[in-house]
Amino acid sequence: MTITTIYVCTNCKAAEDTSPERAGARLMTALEGVIAISGAKVRLEGVECLSVCKRPCTVAFSAPGKWTYVYGDFAPDSAPETILEGAALYAATDDGLIPWKQRPDALKKGVIARLPPSVSSPKASEITP
Repeated sequence: MTITTIYVCTNCKAAEDTSPERAGARLMTALEGVIAISGAKVRLEGVECLSVCKRPCTVAFSAPGKWTYVYGDFAPDSAPETILEGAALYAATDDGLIPWKQRPDALKKGVIARLPPSVSSPKASEITP
């Protein structure tokens, strides 16, 4: 089984947020705590920006050979359990495609994009100048 990486935009800041710490950084910290308590087998990685500024807080699920999903609109202090639940559903798939009916509501409403698995080494005929 491959390890799911959860990318967290640590630069996300909600317009109404008055906290001195960015909402994305708070989400990252909260996820670290939930993962430590749960013992979930995920890789958590903070990234400076996922370029989804109009839909903070933003995360992405990714794993080798699987589709990558980008989700937004998470509340930094209350979403970690939902994000971890989504990551577990993602990890349980062969291709990263979580059936719609199985997704928590936050993932149904917050989906921003899905990207196909990357090809590790393209054939010479697939490369165009």
